[in-house]
Amino acid sequence: MYKSPSRAAACALVLLALSAGVKALPDDQDQPIRIEAIEALRDENQGFTQYKGNVTLDQGSLHIEADILTVYHTGQDAQRITAHGKPATMRQQPEIDKAVITARANRIEYYRNEARVELRESASIEQEGSTVTGDRIDYFINEKLVKADSDRSNTSSRVQVVIPAQVIQAAEESSQAQEREAAADPNSPASAVEEVAPKETADGATGSP
Repeated sequence: MYKSPSRAAACALVLLALSAGVKALPDDQDQPIRIEAIEALRDENQGFTQYKGNVTLDQGSLHIEADILTVYHTGQDAQRITAHGKPATMRQQPEIDKAVITARANRIEYYRNEARVELRESASIEQEGSTVTGDRIDYFINEKLVKADSDRSNTSSRVQVVIPAQVIQAAEESSQAQEREAAADPNSPASAVEEVAPKETADGATGSP
């Protein structure tokens, strides 16, 4: 008999909803990075370029808005991007048929080579109405993992998860559909066991089918 997901399972659902298929669109990494700002300072010795004032960064479906944005680079290759704002915002469409993922925090650090995003201070991440908020969120793109944490020094700080009713309903319908398919599939393990089980004769003896 099918059972509704527990509270713990529901929390897992939102993480899966936010992180399922989170690899960037195939051409995002191949697109040029375009940055606009009021002012910019490039320091070749330190290996970074800092932009200030209504900063926007675009690379394919990736879009970042910040007050201050710093690009740490080796040569022309951007290794790490740090965005500060109240809040700074990062949006990216994971796949053509997936909704945009939006991340917000006072500080966002994007490690391009590691496919990892760190959200610090008033952090949140959202996709299709499912949201996770906390003081710290780590978003591991390739591992399809969102990890949220609260400020341990503040007893009132908590991680909050919001799951729309339609997300839970969709998960229930998907599980029910999988159960129906398994029951109807003659090649399922349960059907195979039934086919090879010995038949019982009228006198209680068993024999091969």
